[in-house]
Amino acid sequence: MSSHSQNRFVALVLAMVGLASFATAQAVTLQEQLNAEYKPVQMAGNGTVVVEPGTLLTVQKGGIISVPWKAVVHCAAKFQDNALHPSTGFCAGMMKSVSQYLQKGNKVYPLKLEVNLDKAKISFQVVACDSCNGVDPATGMKGEVVFQFARGYLEKANAGEVEDLIGKVFAISNDDDQQAQGGQGGDPGQQGNQQASQQAPAQQQQEQQAEPQTIQLGMSTDQVQGALGKPDKIFNLGAKQIYVYKDVKVTFLNGKVSDVQ
Repeated sequence: MSSHSQNRFVALVLAMVGLASFATAQAVTLQEQLNAEYKPVQMAGNGTVVVEPGTLLTVQKGGIISVPWKAVVHCAAKFQDNALHPSTGFCAGMMKSVSQYLQKGNKVYPLKLEVNLDKAKISFQVVACDSCNGVDPATGMKGEVVFQFARGYLEKANAGEVEDLIGKVFAISNDDDQQAQGGQGGDPGQQGNQQASQQAPAQQQQEQQAEPQTIQLGMSTDQVQGALGKPDKIFNLGAKQIYVYKDVKVTFLNGKVSDVQ
Protein backbone atom coordinates (compact mmCIF):
# COMPACT_ATOMS: atom_id res chain seq x y z
CA MET A 1 0.00 0.00 0.00
CA SER A 2 1.42 3.38 -1.03
CA SER A 3 2.00 6.18 1.46
CA HIS A 4 -0.89 8.16 -0.07
CA SER A 5 -3.26 5.18 0.23
CA GLN A 6 -2.20 4.62 3.84
CA ASN A 7 -2.96 8.25 4.68
CA ARG A 8 -6.41 8.01 3.09
CA PHE A 9 -7.12 4.79 5.00
CA VAL A 10 -6.09 6.35 8.33
CA ALA A 11 -8.23 9.43 7.61
CA LEU A 12 -11.23 7.21 6.80
CA VAL A 13 -10.83 5.24 10.05
CA LEU A 14 -10.57 8.43 12.09
CA ALA A 15 -13.68 9.83 10.40
CA MET A 16 -15.64 6.65 11.18
CA VAL A 17 -14.52 6.78 14.83
CA GLY A 18 -15.51 10.43 15.01
CA LEU A 19 -18.98 9.74 13.61
CA ALA A 20 -19.50 6.90 16.07
CA SER A 21 -18.45 9.11 18.97
CA PHE A 22 -20.75 11.88 17.77
CA ALA A 23 -23.73 9.51 17.56
CA THR A 24 -23.06 8.27 21.09
CA ALA A 25 -22.80 11.84 22.36
CA GLN A 26 -26.12 12.70 20.72
CA ALA A 27 -27.83 9.74 22.45
CA VAL A 28 -26.44 10.73 25.85
CA THR A 29 -27.37 14.36 25.24
CA LEU A 30 -31.03 13.53 24.56
CA GLN A 31 -31.30 11.42 27.72
CA GLU A 32 -29.58 14.03 29.86
CA GLN A 33 -31.54 16.94 28.42
CA LEU A 34 -34.82 15.16 29.13
CA ASN A 35 -33.67 14.33 32.66
CA ALA A 36 -32.82 17.99 33.16
CA GLU A 37 -36.24 19.07 31.87
CA TYR A 38 -38.16 16.44 33.84
CA LYS A 39 -36.38 16.31 37.19
CA PRO A 40 -37.26 12.99 38.91
CA VAL A 41 -38.79 13.01 42.37
CA GLN A 42 -37.12 11.30 45.33
CA MET A 43 -39.61 9.28 47.36
CA ALA A 44 -39.69 7.30 50.60
CA GLY A 45 -42.31 5.46 52.65
CA ASN A 46 -43.54 3.28 49.78
CA GLY A 47 -44.13 6.30 47.57
CA THR A 48 -46.09 8.26 50.20
CA VAL A 49 -43.35 10.68 51.31
CA VAL A 50 -41.64 13.19 49.03
CA VAL A 51 -37.99 13.57 50.02
CA GLU A 52 -37.20 16.00 47.18
CA PRO A 53 -39.89 17.18 44.74
CA GLY A 54 -39.27 16.78 41.05
CA THR A 55 -40.79 18.71 38.15
CA LEU A 56 -44.52 19.02 38.79
CA LEU A 57 -46.57 17.80 35.80
CA THR A 58 -50.25 17.92 34.87
CA VAL A 59 -51.87 14.91 33.19
CA GLN A 60 -53.36 15.98 29.85
CA LYS A 61 -55.08 12.77 28.77
CA GLY A 62 -57.11 10.08 30.50
CA GLY A 63 -56.38 6.38 30.05
CA ILE A 64 -53.18 5.99 32.09
CA ILE A 65 -53.42 3.15 34.62
CA SER A 66 -51.75 3.73 37.99
CA VAL A 67 -50.76 0.86 40.27
CA PRO A 68 -49.52 0.63 43.89
CA TRP A 69 -45.92 1.64 44.61
CA LYS A 70 -44.73 -1.92 45.23
CA ALA A 71 -46.27 -3.31 42.02
CA VAL A 72 -43.74 -4.73 39.57
CA VAL A 73 -46.12 -4.65 36.59
CA HIS A 74 -47.01 -1.15 35.34
CA CYS A 75 -49.52 -1.82 32.51
CA ALA A 76 -48.07 1.05 30.48
CA ALA A 77 -50.19 3.10 28.12
CA LYS A 78 -48.69 3.89 24.69
CA PHE A 79 -48.51 7.26 22.95
CA GLN A 80 -48.06 6.78 19.22
CA ASP A 81 -49.17 8.65 16.09
CA ASN A 82 -50.29 11.60 18.24
CA ALA A 83 -52.76 9.50 20.23
CA LEU A 84 -52.74 7.86 23.66
CA HIS A 85 -53.64 4.17 23.63
CA PRO A 86 -54.66 2.96 27.13
CA SER A 87 -53.36 -0.34 28.42
CA THR A 88 -55.83 -3.15 27.80
CA GLY A 89 -55.89 -6.93 27.77
CA PHE A 90 -54.38 -9.30 30.31
CA CYS A 91 -52.30 -6.73 32.21
CA ALA A 92 -55.17 -4.31 32.75
CA GLY A 93 -57.46 -7.15 33.77
CA MET A 94 -54.93 -8.67 36.16
CA MET A 95 -54.35 -5.33 37.95
CA LYS A 96 -57.98 -4.20 37.88
CA SER A 97 -58.64 -4.82 41.57
CA VAL A 98 -55.68 -2.68 42.75
CA SER A 99 -55.32 -0.11 39.96
CA GLN A 100 -57.02 3.13 39.05
CA TYR A 101 -56.84 5.56 36.15
CA LEU A 102 -55.06 8.88 36.41
CA GLN A 103 -57.54 11.62 35.56
CA LYS A 104 -56.96 14.58 33.26
CA GLY A 105 -55.74 17.45 35.45
CA ASN A 106 -54.12 15.21 38.08
CA LYS A 107 -50.69 16.33 39.25
CA VAL A 108 -47.80 13.86 39.05
CA TYR A 109 -44.02 13.82 39.48
CA PRO A 110 -41.53 12.20 37.06
CA LEU A 111 -40.24 8.96 38.57
CA LYS A 112 -38.05 7.55 35.80
CA LEU A 113 -37.42 8.46 32.16
CA GLU A 114 -35.51 6.13 29.87
CA VAL A 115 -34.58 6.63 26.20
CA ASN A 116 -34.25 3.42 24.19
CA LEU A 117 -32.76 4.16 20.77
CA ASP A 118 -32.84 0.55 19.56
CA LYS A 119 -36.59 0.27 20.12
CA ALA A 120 -37.27 3.92 19.22
CA LYS A 121 -39.18 4.57 22.42
CA ILE A 122 -39.12 6.59 25.62
CA SER A 123 -40.51 5.03 28.80
CA PHE A 124 -41.85 7.66 31.21
CA GLN A 125 -42.86 6.59 34.73
CA VAL A 126 -44.68 9.01 37.04
CA VAL A 127 -46.03 8.95 40.58
CA ALA A 128 -49.12 10.82 41.78
CA CYS A 129 -48.65 13.98 43.83
CA ASP A 130 -51.33 13.05 46.35
CA SER A 131 -51.16 16.31 48.32
CA CYS A 132 -51.58 18.27 45.07
CA ASN A 133 -54.59 16.12 44.14
CA GLY A 134 -56.18 16.35 47.58
CA VAL A 135 -55.70 12.64 48.34
CA ASP A 136 -55.36 11.89 52.07
CA PRO A 137 -53.90 9.57 53.21
CA ALA A 138 -51.28 9.39 50.47
CA THR A 139 -51.34 6.30 48.24
CA GLY A 140 -48.17 6.51 46.14
CA MET A 141 -49.84 5.27 42.94
CA LYS A 142 -47.55 5.20 39.90
CA GLY A 143 -48.12 4.89 36.17
CA GLU A 144 -46.19 4.64 32.92
CA VAL A 145 -46.52 5.83 29.34
CA VAL A 146 -44.36 4.52 26.50
CA PHE A 147 -43.81 7.12 23.78
CA GLN A 148 -43.26 5.18 20.54
CA PHE A 149 -41.48 6.81 17.61
CA ALA A 150 -40.58 5.84 14.06
CA ARG A 151 -37.37 3.83 13.87
CA GLY A 152 -34.34 6.09 13.65
CA TYR A 153 -36.20 9.20 14.82
CA LEU A 154 -34.63 9.51 18.26
CA GLU A 155 -31.06 9.33 16.94
CA LYS A 156 -31.48 12.73 15.28
CA ALA A 157 -34.39 14.16 17.28
CA ASN A 158 -34.30 17.64 18.73
CA ALA A 159 -34.96 17.52 22.48
CA GLY A 160 -37.46 20.37 22.19
CA GLU A 161 -39.55 18.42 19.67
CA VAL A 162 -39.55 15.35 21.93
CA GLU A 163 -40.58 17.50 24.91
CA ASP A 164 -43.47 18.93 22.86
CA LEU A 165 -44.76 15.41 22.25
CA ILE A 166 -44.37 14.42 25.90
CA GLY A 167 -46.19 17.64 26.82
CA LYS A 168 -49.32 16.35 25.10
CA VAL A 169 -49.55 13.75 27.88
CA PHE A 170 -47.58 15.30 30.77
CA ALA A 171 -47.47 19.11 30.67
CA ILE A 172 -45.12 20.99 32.98
CA SER A 173 -47.28 22.88 35.49
CA ASN A 174 -47.15 26.66 35.68
CA ASP A 175 -45.54 28.62 38.52
CA ASP A 176 -48.71 28.73 40.61
CA ASP A 177 -48.96 24.95 40.43
CA GLN A 178 -45.28 24.57 41.28
CA GLN A 179 -45.86 26.36 44.59
CA ALA A 180 -48.25 23.57 45.57
CA GLN A 181 -45.58 20.88 45.37
CA GLY A 182 -44.71 20.61 49.05
CA GLY A 183 -45.75 17.01 48.36
CA GLN A 184 -46.62 14.01 50.47
CA GLY A 185 -44.72 14.64 53.68
CA GLY A 186 -42.70 17.47 52.10
CA ASP A 187 -40.21 19.65 53.92
CA PRO A 188 -42.10 22.12 56.22
CA GLY A 189 -39.32 24.67 55.78
CA GLN A 190 -39.77 24.53 52.05
CA GLN A 191 -43.52 25.01 52.40
CA GLY A 192 -42.89 28.06 54.61
CA ASN A 193 -40.62 29.56 51.96
CA GLN A 194 -43.29 28.97 49.33
CA GLN A 195 -45.93 30.69 51.46
CA ALA A 196 -43.60 33.65 52.03
CA SER A 197 -43.08 33.89 48.28
CA GLN A 198 -46.83 33.89 47.71
CA GLN A 199 -47.21 36.75 50.20
CA ALA A 200 -44.57 38.96 48.53
CA PRO A 201 -45.81 42.50 47.83
CA ALA A 202 -47.45 42.97 44.46
CA GLN A 203 -45.20 45.95 43.79
CA GLN A 204 -42.08 43.80 44.15
CA GLN A 205 -43.49 41.22 41.73
CA GLN A 206 -44.30 43.96 39.22
CA GLU A 207 -40.77 45.32 39.45
CA GLN A 208 -39.37 41.86 38.77
CA GLN A 209 -41.67 41.47 35.76
CA ALA A 210 -40.71 44.93 34.47
CA GLU A 211 -37.05 43.93 34.09
CA PRO A 212 -36.99 40.73 32.01
CA GLN A 213 -33.65 39.30 31.04
CA THR A 214 -33.07 39.39 27.28
CA ILE A 215 -31.02 36.79 25.41
CA GLN A 216 -30.12 37.62 21.82
CA LEU A 217 -28.44 35.77 18.98
CA GLY A 218 -24.70 36.37 18.93
CA MET A 219 -24.30 36.90 22.68
CA SER A 220 -21.28 35.23 24.30
CA THR A 221 -21.37 32.61 27.04
CA ASP A 222 -20.23 35.23 29.58
CA GLN A 223 -23.03 37.59 28.56
CA VAL A 224 -25.63 34.84 28.92
CA GLN A 225 -24.32 33.84 32.33
CA GLY A 226 -24.35 37.50 33.35
CA ALA A 227 -28.05 37.66 32.45
CA LEU A 228 -29.28 34.22 33.54
CA GLY A 229 -26.63 33.07 35.99
CA LYS A 230 -24.85 29.74 36.06
CA PRO A 231 -26.71 27.04 34.07
CA ASP A 232 -27.99 23.83 35.66
CA LYS A 233 -26.32 21.74 32.94
CA ILE A 234 -23.64 22.36 30.31
CA PHE A 235 -23.23 20.07 27.29
CA ASN A 236 -19.98 20.43 25.35
CA LEU A 237 -20.17 19.06 21.80
CA GLY A 238 -17.04 20.49 20.24
CA ALA A 239 -17.89 23.79 18.58
CA LYS A 240 -21.42 23.47 19.93
CA GLN A 241 -22.41 24.06 23.56
CA ILE A 242 -25.81 23.81 25.24
CA TYR A 243 -26.66 25.62 28.48
CA VAL A 244 -29.70 24.15 30.23
CA TYR A 245 -31.59 26.34 32.70
CA LYS A 246 -34.82 25.62 34.57
CA ASP A 247 -37.07 27.00 31.84
CA VAL A 248 -34.81 27.66 28.85
CA LYS A 249 -32.07 26.02 26.78
CA VAL A 250 -29.44 28.18 25.07
CA THR A 251 -27.34 26.76 22.23
CA PHE A 252 -23.95 28.29 21.38
CA LEU A 253 -22.00 27.77 18.18
CA ASN A 254 -18.34 28.77 18.38
CA GLY A 255 -19.05 30.61 21.63
CA LYS A 256 -22.01 32.68 20.34
CA VAL A 257 -25.76 32.17 20.87
CA SER A 258 -27.24 30.39 17.84
CA ASP A 259 -30.57 29.17 19.25
CA VAL A 260 -32.80 29.62 22.31
CA GLN A 261 -35.60 27.23 23.30
